[in-house]
Amino acid sequence: MTDDRSPRLVWTEDGAPRSGRFDDVYFSREDGLAESRAVFLAGCGLPEAWRGRGRFTVAELGFGTGLNIAALLDLWRREGPAEGRLHIFSVEGFPLGHDEAARALEAWPELAEPVRALLDVWPPPTPGFHRIDLPGFNATLDLAVGEAAWALSQWSGRADAWFLDGFAPSTNPEMWSDAVLDGVAARSAAGARVATFTVAGAVRRGLSERGFAVEKRPGHGRKRERLEARLPGAREAEAAPAVAIIGAGIAGAALAKAFAALGLTCTVVEESRPGAGGSGFPSALVTPRLDAGDTGIATLYAQALSRARALYAAVPRAILAEGVLQLEQTARDVGRFAKIAAQDIWPDGAMAPLDDSACAGRLGEPVETGGLLMRDALALDPRPVLDIWLAEANRTTASVARLEPAPGGWRLLDRSGEPILEAAIVVVAAGWGAAALVPDLPLGPVRGQADWVEGVASAPAAWGGYATPTATGLLFGATHDRGDTSVEADSGSAARNLRTLGARLPQLAARVAAAGPARGRAAVRATTPDRLPLAGALAPGLFVLSGLGSRGFCAAPLLAEHVAALTIDIPSPLPAALAKRVEPNRFVMSTPLAKPSQGVDADGAAGVRAAPNGDRS
Repeated sequence: MTDDRSPRLVWTEDGAPRSGRFDDVYFSREDGLAESRAVFLAGCGLPEAWRGRGRFTVAELGFGTGLNIAALLDLWRREGPAEGRLHIFSVEGFPLGHDEAARALEAWPELAEPVRALLDVWPPPTPGFHRIDLPGFNATLDLAVGEAAWALSQWSGRADAWFLDGFAPSTNPEMWSDAVLDGVAARSAAGARVATFTVAGAVRRGLSERGFAVEKRPGHGRKRERLEARLPGAREAEAAPAVAIIGAGIAGAALAKAFAALGLTCTVVEESRPGAGGSGFPSALVTPRLDAGDTGIATLYAQALSRARALYAAVPRAILAEGVLQLEQTARDVGRFAKIAAQDIWPDGAMAPLDDSACAGRLGEPVETGGLLMRDALALDPRPVLDIWLAEANRTTASVARLEPAPGGWRLLDRSGEPILEAAIVVVAAGWGAAALVPDLPLGPVRGQADWVEGVASAPAAWGGYATPTATGLLFGATHDRGDTSVEADSGSAARNLRTLGARLPQLAARVAAAGPARGRAAVRATTPDRLPLAGALAPGLFVLSGLGSRGFCAAPLLAEHVAALTIDIPSPLPAALAKRVEPNRFVMSTPLAKPSQGVDADGAAGVRAAPNGDRS
């Protein structure tokens, strides 16, 4: 899409918003809400169309001010099915800002609650997909900022109802192009309803040629006619399959939360305790993988960071500090950080290059280089996250040694070959332990030891090592030993960590040394050849979320929602191009099942390291 994403908003004399870009109003100030209800809600047969449905998906082209969605949320809360879940997908090429939307919607106090819910989570205008939780309405909104044809090609959902609410075909023909109508047809469920204000011949013919039965209906207000259309057929009955998750680290916990949000109860199988592996450190950095050249990788982690931040913010006492400073390691980082900060995937001010003086001010001691302040990155206490997210699942303590197909799903077996449980859906989220259960996964082990002391404070920072606050002190590290699967902490690794800290922040290292003996912990993280996660299907009913490397606490929340969506074929928050980057089958796998092993603990045989090496950006 164009770099200029402004709708060039102007206001009419009666206070209605108007797009200067398309020379058209968003709605009538007098009867905009009535029009929305008549054209789109009633036009799609709502609320009757969702009677008895556990899940219902509405897609919209033209998010605009959010008026249609506010009206939809209001109706869903009043007349939606008990315990039903509403999924909304909307597309906007030229998004309004928060204050503009607030001004536009203030005319309808009867929508105050849904409007406030939308405004409280109003997303930045950055390109890509934005997942927005609306828990007060049992609803989720995925807002795609970009061109409509692109957004439809990237969305994995199937809509039960469509609001086609782009500006008029005469002023905004791209919104009504053949490519867009192809996307509408491709992403429609059987029996889908379509509603739109326009009766343009090209739109009528386009829908009819794509299998929709199209009717002209009486219009609203000064518009004489509008269109309704419907695909033949009926949607299949919804299933609520039994789900098992192997692993209780951040990947398993994020999956438990994602399935709970879909109304599915899952069983988490762990050998010992949550966070027994790499998710059990007293602090973790939530930082994205930075990439100045590969837009796909950069976009994946930008979206992951946004989602992780939103979900962690809802967990009391989880966030220890906001903003992580990535220090320069080589001279080329000056230019690289400038390019990263200029990428339009980040909200305004999210990535800020700092000179050495500003870095020193942030860290409280002189430093020799500048850096990149990642404003939205976090230092996190993993324990409350694991506790709260895993509380939404059933828990079974067992060592899974093998998986085998079973009627209607998969069977988990222990070391002696005895069954632990059966489930229609199994997700392997055991970190490095996933390699024992699915040996053909392209996973490699990297041992990392981190150490921590009490009573020492510093802002979080990363370089060839890192330092991050804990609830009561400071964690620093970490070693990076490829191919090593040992999990015993040792004094040699501790000495290396202190040297790494002292080489960059000598004053902080002196305070750490004076604080007394540090405590140490080692774990093994799972990595892949391209350093991207594995998130997706291995076989029917069998899925994986692993290979998170040093970015587990950043990537797991978003990728868990993606995997959970795949398991029951509902809309994923991840655009198709990014989902392809993390598909497990991007690597050739010949054997999907493991031979009997020594078992897998709660976070993998040794787990995923909690906080990342700063030089792995």
